[in-house]
Amino acid sequence: MNTTFTSLQQPDDFKQNVRLMKKALREQIGDVEGLFEQVRSKIVNEIAAARAEEAQNGSAWPQVTQQDIAAGRVSEAVKDHIRRRGCVVVKQTFARDQALAWDESMLKYLDDNDFDNVYTGPGDNFFGNLEASRPEIYPIYWSDAQMSARQSEAMAQTQSFLNRLWKFESRGMRWFEPDVSIIYPDRIRRRLPGTTSKGLGAHTDSGALERWLLPAYQQVFSKIFTNQFDQYDPWDAAHRTEVNEYQSGTTTKCSAFRTFQGWTALSDMQLGQGLLHVVPVPEAMAYLLLRPLLNDVPEDELCGVAPGKVLPVSAQWHPELIEGLCSIPALQAGDSVWWHCDVIHSVAPVENQQGWGNVMYIPAAPLCEKNAAYASKVAQALASGASPGDFPPEDYETHWRNRFTPEALNANGRRSLGLD
Repeated sequence: MNTTFTSLQQPDDFKQNVRLMKKALREQIGDVEGLFEQVRSKIVNEIAAARAEEAQNGSAWPQVTQQDIAAGRVSEAVKDHIRRRGCVVVKQTFARDQALAWDESMLKYLDDNDFDNVYTGPGDNFFGNLEASRPEIYPIYWSDAQMSARQSEAMAQTQSFLNRLWKFESRGMRWFEPDVSIIYPDRIRRRLPGTTSKGLGAHTDSGALERWLLPAYQQVFSKIFTNQFDQYDPWDAAHRTEVNEYQSGTTTKCSAFRTFQGWTALSDMQLGQGLLHVVPVPEAMAYLLLRPLLNDVPEDELCGVAPGKVLPVSAQWHPELIEGLCSIPALQAGDSVWWHCDVIHSVAPVENQQGWGNVMYIPAAPLCEKNAAYASKVAQALASGASPGDFPPEDYETHWRNRFTPEALNANGRRSLGLD
């Protein structure tokens, strides 16, 4: 596919690009309505299968243990199930006592540095096109707890296992090195008992407009955009490492390729208490990409997509996907949850939450040229205590006491940041 479009510096450019893109894709696909029905049927059937698994097993999420990952005991059948669902719970990635101790140390780190009094509120409006409460996300990156988890052997083993679920060699290229993941520092969430929250609306990350307009993404989704959906493989890494997200002021973006997004629980979590939900069908991205091409969508509209925002999923445009959102199971502190970078996810609302809802966000971002370039910037941010480059430059930790420093990196940490 060789379709290219102009820049997106002004709102009129956005609308013009959308019109041009739709015209080109419709001509290329041919029978858009027929293709969408093929996709819709596949996704609806997979959602029904996930719901049946949920009814039978209590959750549609596959679950494995860290011990089985470390010992190489995860069967091919389980791996195929994870690929089918696009998500997985890794039980006791860390011992529960270790995770609870990290949570306690995180609170001390915040208190020792008077965070409650210096925090000025969210530094961006990345989720501005979604229904959401004021987030409980803290822009903290360099605590000992976070860095200890990121550079641990258990995390390295888990990330390698997840990366190897992908087809990382294809089309004559080796797209990434599965057994080394860079450290991609992200924030923490602390949600207090008694919290009432609207949660966070369904969406996907890793680009919104980009998924239609960037040449690299046009290659990633070429089988969809050329009416060959039956040959589309969401686990083929071809061209994924060549994607770059549009720059948009200080808005949060991602400069790395993440095979999986993920977080690690720092508290026990009960069902119904504002938990993560996903549509456990990685091919559902095809539904999102084709939906704006149908005739009931205005010509300059992409079903709610806006410059500099996440890709929203709504009851207005994607009702069958919203019906497919499935909760993670109840978790213990130390469990980690992971979802494919295309997977639709949300955070459910909650009233008077029972117990804490604390997590630290740690993805799997395998070594490739793109990720190595970002890792070098992460190493510089770690040395100064600044916010990482993908996040607003709030820089709370530059002068904080007991911040993790480069001297405390172990062999995994140094390799992950390209320092060895």
